[in-house]
Amino acid sequence: MMRRAGRVAGTGLLVVLIGAAAGAWWAWRALHAPAQAGAPGLVVFVPPGEPFRAVAARLGTAGVVRHPLLLRTYARLTGLDRTVRSGEFRFDRALTPVEVLAVLQGPAASGPSVTIPEGFTMDQIAALLEERGYGGRDLFLHVMEDPALLLEFALPASGVEGFLFPDTYACELTTPPADIVRMLLTRYRQQAADLAARRAAAGLSELEMVTLASVIEKETGQAVERPLISGVFHNRLRLGMPLQSDPTVLYGRPAGPGPITRADLADPNPYNTYVHRGLPRGPIANPGRAALEAALAPAPTEALYFVARNDGSHTFSETLEAHNRAVRRYQPNRD
Repeated sequence: MMRRAGRVAGTGLLVVLIGAAAGAWWAWRALHAPAQAGAPGLVVFVPPGEPFRAVAARLGTAGVVRHPLLLRTYARLTGLDRTVRSGEFRFDRALTPVEVLAVLQGPAASGPSVTIPEGFTMDQIAALLEERGYGGRDLFLHVMEDPALLLEFALPASGVEGFLFPDTYACELTTPPADIVRMLLTRYRQQAADLAARRAAAGLSELEMVTLASVIEKETGQAVERPLISGVFHNRLRLGMPLQSDPTVLYGRPAGPGPITRADLADPNPYNTYVHRGLPRGPIANPGRAALEAALAPAPTEALYFVARNDGSHTFSETLEAHNRAVRRYQPNRD
């Protein structure tokens, strides 16, 4: 019995060893076997700080590697998962997983880029991307309005407006519109994570921060004024006064751009901050980092009013009387 048990144990061990050897041989072959050739211009975007498991999954979905789990395991064992760079990487030909990792450790792809200006709305961004040759405006708007995208990035029901982060992005003209939109949302998520502690200290929800920042962004293009305008809005919110921001009226008006009329100011649409107190129902544009910071760090001021001087700057007033004098001086023809 002892001899038979020994023979059985020895056989079992031999089977295990053979299986391990076969597995190791398969893994070695797979690591050095190219996947299918990449499509011309195939680019994979790796956001800064993204876990390597997500990078490997994206490479698998794109067809750059056949076995994402094997790539993850090899990268972890060799420590190469900690040396992957962020950016866009081009895969025009078939590569082995080992070669793919080497690409991810090198410089990101250079190529066409597009700059999304601060304060653009989602409609303006879609039109800009169409103008630059990245796809039709309607296609981008369809992607932006996809409910699944809101769930993917944990965005509010109001939509992606406000969360498409203004910046310069390296994008091939063949990059799918959905991937471009995800780049903008991913960049916002990185900024939001960096500002999370300050937002909590300011007592604002994420939607409140972005909404307020969007109004600040549309009110002024001057960096020095953003904290002052934020201070005015914080003062009015604290006192229960309506914000009375013209850009919110323009955003909620179906007629589009043009001079604001008394009828516009009385329109009860949910973005009209002359009619409704508090913040509008959601962002009215896509704010940049400076506007987000201004929303969280208002300048200490007693001002409750401001009016444009027609040169890009504003006059700030603490009383209605002083404000009306400024309006008569700088906006004498206001309806």
